[in-house]
Amino acid sequence: MRFNNIVVLTGAGISAESGIKTFRDSNGLWENHQIEDVATPEGYQRNPALVHQFYNQRRAQLLDPKLKPNSAHQALAQFELQHKSKGGRFLLITQNVDNLHQRAGSESLITMHGQLQKVKCPVTGKNLSWLKDLTAADLCHCCKNPQPLRPDIVWFGEMPYLMDDCVDALMQADLFISTGTSGQVYPAAGFVKIAAESGAHTVELNMEATRGDFAEGYYGPAAKIVPAYLSKLS
Repeated sequence: MRFNNIVVLTGAGISAESGIKTFRDSNGLWENHQIEDVATPEGYQRNPALVHQFYNQRRAQLLDPKLKPNSAHQALAQFELQHKSKGGRFLLITQNVDNLHQRAGSESLITMHGQLQKVKCPVTGKNLSWLKDLTAADLCHCCKNPQPLRPDIVWFGEMPYLMDDCVDALMQADLFISTGTSGQVYPAAGFVKIAAESGAHTVELNMEATRGDFAEGYYGPAAKIVPAYLSKLS
């Protein structure tokens, strides 16, 4: 086994081939909305109804029977199973808030930006599964004075989930793979540096090169290059 401890970071590009749009369009909009209006705590405070509507639409998309994990999601799940069966260690960190990695069978998974199919109490942080529309009338059951539930999504200005666990894994990895992500949004953009400085081999699998600090790079559609690269490691 050339690499024992593998960490993979995925971004919106890996789900794009399943029909989920990437985070923002070339004009800087997210599904025709300003990022500041639908992906910040301030936007939520200004217009919670708009934010609920936005995420309700995204959540409903996940229930579309036509939406399925693609071969990149499936290859990662299959590789994890095989690698761990040989005694290897594997962690998948995703910036995506869809459920395609879970549906493909990934188990060692950190959803650092939250999940569309969960909501949380803004006071206690407790979350729960949620498949239907969310409105301001939906309240938590964990506070003495019930609070309006909010999408369990990490917005700009908020700290991603389980960052200490992510950094610990990166510092122990001997292989770091980044796929489907622009490498521009921190803190995930800094993962390659953490891994490389800790001695890991670093690989970018993407539509095109995003930066110059990976040891290797393979470029093309995720559904093609991710399975191809992982097959070389098996």
